Amino acid sequence: MLTQETIDAYCTLLHRELIPATGCTEPIAIAYAAALLRRTLGVLPERMQVCVSGNILKNAKSVVVPGTGGRKGIAAAAAAGAVAGDSEKLLEVIDGITEDQRGEIDAYLQTAKIGVSCVEDGLTLDIRITGWNAEESAFVRIAGAHTNVVKIERNGKTLLDRPAVSAGHEGEASGALNTADIVAFADTVDLDLVRVPLLRQLRLNLAIAEYGMNQGCGANIGRVLLCEGNADIVARARAYAAAGSDARMSGAELPVVIVSGSGNQGITASVPVAIWAQERGFSEEALLRALIVSDLVTIHQKTGIGRLSAFCGAVCAGCGAGAGIAYLEGFGYDGVAHAVVNALAIISGMVCDGAKASCAAKIAVAVDAGILGYRMYTQKQEFVSGDGIVVKGVDNTIRNIGRLAKDGMRETETEILSMMLETETR
Repeated sequence: MLTQETIDAYCTLLHRELIPATGCTEPIAIAYAAALLRRTLGVLPERMQVCVSGNILKNAKSVVVPGTGGRKGIAAAAAAGAVAGDSEKLLEVIDGITEDQRGEIDAYLQTAKIGVSCVEDGLTLDIRITGWNAEESAFVRIAGAHTNVVKIERNGKTLLDRPAVSAGHEGEASGALNTADIVAFADTVDLDLVRVPLLRQLRLNLAIAEYGMNQGCGANIGRVLLCEGNADIVARARAYAAAGSDARMSGAELPVVIVSGSGNQGITASVPVAIWAQERGFSEEALLRALIVSDLVTIHQKTGIGRLSAFCGAVCAGCGAGAGIAYLEGFGYDGVAHAVVNALAIISGMVCDGAKASCAAKIAVAVDAGILGYRMYTQKQEFVSGDGIVVKGVDNTIRNIGRLAKDGMRETETEILSMMLETETR
């Protein structure tokens, strides 16, 4: 029996995590910081210094910033936020950039001095922007989560100062989330308590998936998956999730509802479950309850990892999707648990080497692993304790994944960033 405290915590978590963002969240967080900087300074800065953690640099350098005419990278994101950003809109800060504003961004990038540097001080998500105009200056820092503003200064005077600690679900939800309670919550919660964010997630994420499939974007992974007429339910689930990422990584000016701070994870956790429900004729209520499982299982895995890591977040969301599909098909806790463990045993080695076109392909692979994990359960097959990092109990295996991603991959993260920076200088 779930306590009211657990019910309230899970409802709060879904409302807080399932929020819209236009564009990849790392460059958009930079744009948000730059918009706050301009608002604090009162004028457009003549020059900016953008200092970011390695994980931010990794995820911002190769992805298109929406509304900029195909520009990529940190300087483009900072310029877009400073010139055209509305900081009140948070991760939709540069939604709806006009042609005139695009021209202003181009002109600003030609005339302003925007420096970019990397800082590492223990926080994987850290953005610090300083801006100057004549004798005036301002400083904004975001740390721990994409909209978690921890410091604002103007002309050296502190206007806001909060501890720069990891923010978001990682700290406060790690003790509350467990797979049995997630399934019990999905079984019993009054859907009216969470209907708004879930329906928004379905509407926006299916829309960008359709856009990616119809328009052709990036490496067109979604289209490739269906190019030879293979349109069974698994192929469509993989393809539409990939197509959403194709569009998002290419700078499509469409919002996505994120999960764990990531639009790609939001797409991966929702689109395959929605496609499965459509193909199999499940009701809206059944779909929403399955989506709860997928979202919360995804978040559960991320609690031990953090917002950013060398561990590909699509893995967590693909496992979440497999869990959601198992739940949708009526297999309850046992099916959900086995789907997650099986999928993690298959794909837990996939690394994150930044946001870019190939994310769509990784999403397709992650969704495939999630569905294979579920199908193994239906055929009474499973990976058991002692098979690699799998241990007895789904939550214990999830804890092992957190340890692998957060502790085991620290050196991997350093090497990935080093290789990406070497590529930049060649």
